[in-house]
Amino acid sequence: MLLILNVIFVLVAIAMIALILMQRGAGAQAGSGFGGGASATVFGARGSSSFLTKATKWLAVAFFLITFYMAWEATHGARLADVAANDLGVMAEVPAASQGAPSGSAPATPGLSATP
Repeated sequence: MLLILNVIFVLVAIAMIALILMQRGAGAQAGSGFGGGASATVFGARGSSSFLTKATKWLAVAFFLITFYMAWEATHGARLADVAANDLGVMAEVPAASQGAPSGSAPATPGLSATP
């Protein structure tokens, strides 16, 4: 399921990039008021802004919904993994290190004398 969602996520991102790059900038409409030839476009006098804008909007909504779902799924899975990590099973029965050794002294190495 997550693999299919990742593929859809990448396809939506690529489609969004393509649609955004196909749209005109804000400065493109300023020249069309003085006879820039906008009426001779393929999509009509208004241009392709309505279709491209609506398609970009819905792709952005899908992109963010998929992103939020994937983030929720990752945090939900992390919580379940933390619970499993805290359950040590057999290792929980292993006693802690012995407290009998003094903390300041190191064990003596055989074969070495303390005086030279």
